[in-house]
Amino acid sequence: MHSPHLARPDRSPRPTAALAGGAVCAALFVVLLALVAARWAPLMSLDRTLADALHRHAVAGPGLVRVSRVMTDWTWDPVTMRALVAAAVVALWWRGARLLALWVAVTSLLAALLQQGLKAAVGRERPEWPDPVDTAHYAAFPSGHAMTAAVSCGLLVWLLRLYGAGRVLWAGALGVAVVSVAGVGLTRLHLGVHWLSDVVGGVLLGGAVVALTVAGYTWDTARRASGTASAV
Repeated sequence: MHSPHLARPDRSPRPTAALAGGAVCAALFVVLLALVAARWAPLMSLDRTLADALHRHAVAGPGLVRVSRVMTDWTWDPVTMRALVAAAVVALWWRGARLLALWVAVTSLLAALLQQGLKAAVGRERPEWPDPVDTAHYAAFPSGHAMTAAVSCGLLVWLLRLYGAGRVLWAGALGVAVVSVAGVGLTRLHLGVHWLSDVVGGVLLGGAVVALTVAGYTWDTARRASGTASAV
């Protein structure tokens, strides 16, 4: 029987700061969503210009395309990202932090459902090419790869901070997370299966989900600690 190893609430970001960050990301996502739904001409033009330029580069460089496909289909694939979160959930459960394990698992699940619901509601077409270098399914907005990477990496970095990871370890993990989220977005654009606004939307929505989760968990932990102290 393993004794619970409880994360220290003081290691988590302040709930007001997390809530503010989540609100900003959510607001920016809503604005972007409205522009995409309205097919705002300047945004559509930017998306098309960048997509055309990257596609010409991809067609001319098959070697880089192969690297991008390996990274997006294996290293930064949503299945890989969710598997890492699932491993963290199992580890938390085994250590006795079962409320936190459930919190992380539910956040990951709800993020996936939200992503798919928005894709179906917006119904945006992906870029189409006479000579595609890759293919993808389902609607384009928001990017599932980008959102899953943002949610998964955000949750894992938060857990490291919550459990008191050293400054060097945490900074390294944060660097890997940033590179992963940026990298997955770049590979989706380079392979011509997403528009720039799809990727930005996925990152913004993923950031909002993580920030609001952190705020909610921190408030709930503080409330429980206050109740326990009052009872004693």
